Amino acid sequence: MTVLSAEEVKQLVSEELPAWIEEQPDLRLRLQQAIGKIPGETLRQAQGRPSPRMTYEEFLDWADEDTLAEWVDGEVVMYSPASRRHQSIADFLTSVMRAFVEQRDLGVVLSAPFQMKLERGREPDLLFVASEHLDRLKETHLDGPADLVVEIVLPGPDSVERDRGKKFYEYAQGGVPEYWLIDPQARWAEFYRLAERHYRPAFGGEEGVYRSEALSGFWLRVEWLWQESLPDTETTLWEILGHESVLHRLAQAAGIEELRRWLREWDE
Repeated sequence: MTVLSAEEVKQLVSEELPAWIEEQPDLRLRLQQAIGKIPGETLRQAQGRPSPRMTYEEFLDWADEDTLAEWVDGEVVMYSPASRRHQSIADFLTSVMRAFVEQRDLGVVLSAPFQMKLERGREPDLLFVASEHLDRLKETHLDGPADLVVEIVLPGPDSVERDRGKKFYEYAQGGVPEYWLIDPQARWAEFYRLAERHYRPAFGGEEGVYRSEALSGFWLRVEWLWQESLPDTETTLWEILGHESVLHRLAQAAGIEELRRWLREWDE
């Protein structure tokens, strides 16, 4: 068996890689993902030539759970990883909303990366699907609109343009009843509700309380989002549900004697 030197291997790869890429479009997409192109830039723009077009089914087969990408008009759009602040807010909202939804058996809360297929395949930061619409939920994506979508704006003009422009229009036209747009850099949150395929502002600001319509009973104190250390899930849920409601539901779930034991331990 012939053993190639390091230089010979480099030369072989240099000579053969273009042919391999042409023969295997999936390889080209993987290489471009690994290189880490500019956020919001399509593969075609990044490489300077047309990228392989693919169906949404092909995109789902290609993308794995760590792929930061969306499917737009048959092309793959790659994005950079979220900032620490962005991820902290996403984790906080996901944990609180998921606990609220599961406690009341209202549906399902999912966080990125998980696809929502409308006209295009988008990947919201967070989405809520009500129990009556769980038939839309597939193994790899949501086939149709969520009942509530949250997008958290990343630094830079691409994210602002995408979340306030393209996605704003697509989500409205696709029938998403409620859209939250959170901008950590500006310390500003906007909440929209759908009316005849157009979004109407329901609330906006740096502070104050927003009460969701799509997620009945859930409310959010906007200033929570800007705290250096975000509130913990249990304390937040306790405030949202109200002390009496929490105690009543705990008593139903565990029994009154078990609840009394918990309260004694809490006091200690």
